[in-house]
Amino acid sequence: MKVQTNPRSRRHLFILCCCALIEIFASRLIYAQQEDDISGASDHAAFGRFPDSKIILYEETKDENYQLVLGNFRRVAGRVVPESVKQLRGDVTRITYEVSNSYTSSAVFAYFVEQAQKLGYTQLFRCAGRECGNSNYWANTAFNNRILYGPERNQFFMALELSGTTQTKNYLSVYVITRANKRLYAYLEIVDMKSGSPSEGADSLLQKLRNTGSIRIRGLEFDEQDRLQVGEGFDDVVSLLEENLSLQIYLVAHLSGAGDIASLKARSLDRASQVREHLTSLGIDSSRINAQGIGPLAPDCAEGDCSNRIELVLRK
Repeated sequence: MKVQTNPRSRRHLFILCCCALIEIFASRLIYAQQEDDISGASDHAAFGRFPDSKIILYEETKDENYQLVLGNFRRVAGRVVPESVKQLRGDVTRITYEVSNSYTSSAVFAYFVEQAQKLGYTQLFRCAGRECGNSNYWANTAFNNRILYGPERNQFFMALELSGTTQTKNYLSVYVITRANKRLYAYLEIVDMKSGSPSEGADSLLQKLRNTGSIRIRGLEFDEQDRLQVGEGFDDVVSLLEENLSLQIYLVAHLSGAGDIASLKARSLDRASQVREHLTSLGIDSSRINAQGIGPLAPDCAEGDCSNRIELVLRK
């Protein structure tokens, strides 16, 4: 006996078969891409790759002080600096993908924008083409990755924040560029925040500095040989100086204890100079910081006895 089949059922079966074949093909494509990745590399759980791409550079850094770029670059006192940054601390993953040149950089960037929207990221800054400025600044100053340098018209950038609890918050930079040799790259930097580590005090420090003219710096200690030890709380000062490029400050060290006034002033100046050098190593322009040591000459502050301290004093 011949069994009659419903045309609608045959069509449904055909669609299921096509979907299964597509799924198998896609899984094999992803597997092939992962096979082409450099050894030890993998996608980050927070953000996926563009489908037709492979990882050619991969780096993980634990507990890093990180600057999230939130503006274009400009020259200040002979140095190239971003117009705005956010100071972060966390584990940083850097991934460079090479994408098939059958795509355009704009199409690849649009894919990442759509993915960010689906995942619930908040966009903090975005630019495209020549409005991003010199590609050399992004490649070599922001990312220290020279293969990302290319024609300005072919570049795209965005900085993202994934809102949530402090324990799960992360930040993401995405830069896409097609080089003059037609090679297309997508570069991701993902910052996984440490619990309780986001630096959120820069704005309040700025207001206090403007209102009172000085602030006591937290997170600084010195050992018996007067060697600087930097601890928690100092990141807010770094953020304050990075986010307010016009600030000019005195770095004033106070020091009491045994010894004559000349030696205490010399030791306090050495302490202030060490802090200045540390700030300079983090990218703060040294010409903005005037280090001074006054030893035991001003032992009290608003908090009572704080004869051993270092302050930021506003240079008006």
